[in-house]
Amino acid sequence: MNRLTKHRKGLVIVVSAPSGAGKTTLVQELLKTDKNLIRSISVTTRSKRSDEVSGKDYCFVSELCFKRKILKNELLEWAKVHRDFYGTPKRFVEKHIKNGKDVILTIDVQGAKSIRKVYPDAILIFVIPPSFNELKKRLRKRCANTKEDIILRLKTAVTEYKNLTKYNYLVINDKIVDAVQKMQSIIIAERCRVLISLDPL
Repeated sequence: MNRLTKHRKGLVIVVSAPSGAGKTTLVQELLKTDKNLIRSISVTTRSKRSDEVSGKDYCFVSELCFKRKILKNELLEWAKVHRDFYGTPKRFVEKHIKNGKDVILTIDVQGAKSIRKVYPDAILIFVIPPSFNELKKRLRKRCANTKEDIILRLKTAVTEYKNLTKYNYLVINDKIVDAVQKMQSIIIAERCRVLISLDPL
């Protein structure tokens, strides 16, 4: 017979999407019902939007502060996206997965590639809107986006779409409820795959 290993290491779950696809909203909905899921708060140099809270949505820092974090090796991954820097705090992720918590990261394609190198078993989920035209509509609805910013984000989206095959799962965000259910199913399936580890007697 085999005995069950009681403790498991937490999962690292990466959610990427073109800007405007709704990944932040989906993750917020997941967090409301999943008590074992913790979101890693990214560090960024971009300006805070009017509806955002520092320390909850992002940790907003200066470019100088961000570069210091890079030099001190405090980030698991970092990248320059559009015109700003984004990074994932190393200590936060390592602490929680060690304690069995599943950590979800909302990061871009570049960051996902870096995370996969550090955590080969990381679960990568890519979220897209039902169509490219829908993506344009969602970006235009954002008051913070200028015309030039929208064009830049759409160009980036084209490049990001080419990386779909590097992800484990694809979720189409047409209706939020349906997309959240699909993501919940993915996480449950992955937990079942790794939760029970059998050791020989």
